Amino acid sequence: MRDLRRDGIPHGNLPLELDAFVGRAPELAELARALDTGRLVTVTGTGGVGKSRLAARVAARRSPRHGVWRVELAPVRDEEFVDYAVVEALGLVDHTTRLPRETLLAHLAERELLLVLDGVEHVVEACASLTAELLGRAPGLRVLAVGRRPLDVPGERVVPLAPLRPEEAVELLAVRAGQRLVAAGYGDDALGEDREEVRELCLRLDGIPLAIELAAGRLGALSPRQMLQRLDDRFRILTGGDRTALPRHRTLRTAIGWSHELCTPAERLLWARLSVFTGSFDLEAAEYVCSGDGLPADEVLDVLSALLAQSVLTREETPAGVRYRMLDTVRAYGGDWLEATGDASRVRRRHRDWYVGLATWCELEWFSPRQREVAARVDAELPNLRGALEHSLTEPDEAHLGQYLAGALWFHWVGCGRLSEGRRWLEQAVRLDAEGTAGEQSRLKALWVLGYVAVLQGDTAHALAALQECRREAERSANATAVAYAEHRTGCLALVTDDMPRAETLLRSALHRYREIGELNSNVLMGQVELAMARAFQGDLPDAVRLCEDVRRVCEDHGERWARGYALYVLAYAAWYDGEPVRARELLADCLRGAHRFRDQLGSVLAVELLALVTVAEGDAAEAAVLQGGAARMW
Repeated sequence: MRDLRRDGIPHGNLPLELDAFVGRAPELAELARALDTGRLVTVTGTGGVGKSRLAARVAARRSPRHGVWRVELAPVRDEEFVDYAVVEALGLVDHTTRLPRETLLAHLAERELLLVLDGVEHVVEACASLTAELLGRAPGLRVLAVGRRPLDVPGERVVPLAPLRPEEAVELLAVRAGQRLVAAGYGDDALGEDREEVRELCLRLDGIPLAIELAAGRLGALSPRQMLQRLDDRFRILTGGDRTALPRHRTLRTAIGWSHELCTPAERLLWARLSVFTGSFDLEAAEYVCSGDGLPADEVLDVLSALLAQSVLTREETPAGVRYRMLDTVRAYGGDWLEATGDASRVRRRHRDWYVGLATWCELEWFSPRQREVAARVDAELPNLRGALEHSLTEPDEAHLGQYLAGALWFHWVGCGRLSEGRRWLEQAVRLDAEGTAGEQSRLKALWVLGYVAVLQGDTAHALAALQECRREAERSANATAVAYAEHRTGCLALVTDDMPRAETLLRSALHRYREIGELNSNVLMGQVELAMARAFQGDLPDAVRLCEDVRRVCEDHGERWARGYALYVLAYAAWYDGEPVRARELLADCLRGAHRFRDQLGSVLAVELLALVTVAEGDAAEAAVLQGGAARMW
């Protein structure tokens, strides 16, 4: 994703175009004019007609001061998560109890930017409500929506997108299929003697870009004439010979179905099973979720590659590595086939199981040199993790898995700036009853994680209620681990409410419990840092330094960076207090780098505020005022 900067201002997240943009000159001009004169413009049209690509092309040519930001809404299944998706796309972090819409209103109020809402049709009511409120309170905002239907918001300008004109359709097919046709012996003139058949094929497909892309994926294996004959046979069956009786949305579905029929049995099977993924996925997930019952795991890669060559899938490079994606229209077709096979429940359970396993691995690897890799992986997998959470929390007898998953992702909610969403899932999880020992343990973990999240949001009453319930139930069931975590987070609550003696007592007791049960991870190290803070704020800096130097050594041994940042903050505080501003600044710079990597706003604001005091000590009052002002805004 691009993150261009001008004058230090983030300038957007539009994806780079990976292949040539064909035609559409009049439509590009019309959409640009609409954006010049209106604050809300919606591009509408049938599925697969190229709405998203056109909107992205026009948006990339705009240059509002605070950038162009695209929100991909296709993976959002619950309208409640539309606001969260916009917050995420804008890269915002909010550690308060504010609703995400309040965060958006505060952020956008004084900014000039273009927001592209891509794929609004299935969450149109939530998008309309959000758009109307944002436009009413953010005068510098423009919204470009993309969907099969308008938002029906006052002031909306609708730009309907028609299929490609015949010449453009032929050009698109030739461009996309060029390499395949040349490789198949068609020579430099990719269309060769089949130009008329290609033109007729594009007409049969009504000039719908997605249908043409799917057809291009078949050229080389079939000649244009063979493809045309097969497609004509399918149209004749559906319409009794009158091709004009087929509306465009059925034309696309027919083209998808025709492409599906040309797939091998293994390709059709994988296509159907891949429909359970939300958003993108990687090869390992596909191999686990989609294998079995006719598709061995070691054959998934070859079959997936075939679907990729046929444009059923797209490939993308991300910070989490190579990932694959299926367009919504193609996914919906596969989903219908999956239901028809009677295998949908089994595949969804495997999807849930994979992401429960992934969360378990990520929680363990958070305490390792792979912390940044884990953060990027969970960011990429968040749509699928949401799907797994929703499946577990709504399926009978599976509440314990939802509670486990919500608790296992504590590091993501707390360490990567997603407190608000984490709290939403945790509150839903702890309201459910889960039977058995596993269910009891999962709910206790969800309770202390909920308490931790509420502490960091400054919601003292709810934090205390969750932690007290956790400790009470943990003592009743003799769960020593849950007792330790409940006591630890209660000590953390005392720390942030300035009750230092109580914080010290609780944190020392929790650390003793951790040692007794052999617990060592980022949470335990944070408990030691929090104890160091309590000692430092009571005036015992040598003890605070001793505690944090020990944390620093353990972090270096394990490659841990998140808890290390907080230890550096305490060491910087001690250096500043002892009159060593140069050392304090070095420590704080290191601390800030780590906090920024993890989108940890609390760690960032603590470091910036202390850096202001260090800057005063160095004699630069004006720079210190700027830093203090920044810290105040962050607080």
